Amino acid sequence: MSRTGLGRAGESQAARFLQAQGYTILARNWRIREGELDIVAQEGDTLAFVEVKTRRSHACGAGEESVDARKQQRLGMLAERFLAARPDLVFRQCRFDVVVVDYTQRPAQIRLYRNAFDLNR
Repeated sequence: MSRTGLGRAGESQAARFLQAQGYTILARNWRIREGELDIVAQEGDTLAFVEVKTRRSHACGAGEESVDARKQQRLGMLAERFLAARPDLVFRQCRFDVVVVDYTQRPAQIRLYRNAFDLNR
């Protein structure tokens, strides 16, 4: 499977997992010139911007480790752009979650990190 195909498969698996956890998926692969949000979902009265990391080996490290400060800043900017494009979405809280789909295990392991980082720190 290609890297793109693996990423898309991981995102699909992550979306199904989130739905089973009670999330409502509002958008997938929302793109603008500056980047992409993998999943935008609602959990209760909270809007979650979900970054999905898919791994078939640990050669590049664990998926959660790759959401570094630079990536966090980019996700924050994309979230702001998403909210500006969707003024119909009004939420009390927004947060950033990370889902890791780990294909090094059989069956694949999925790890959810709610509120994985805060840009206001």
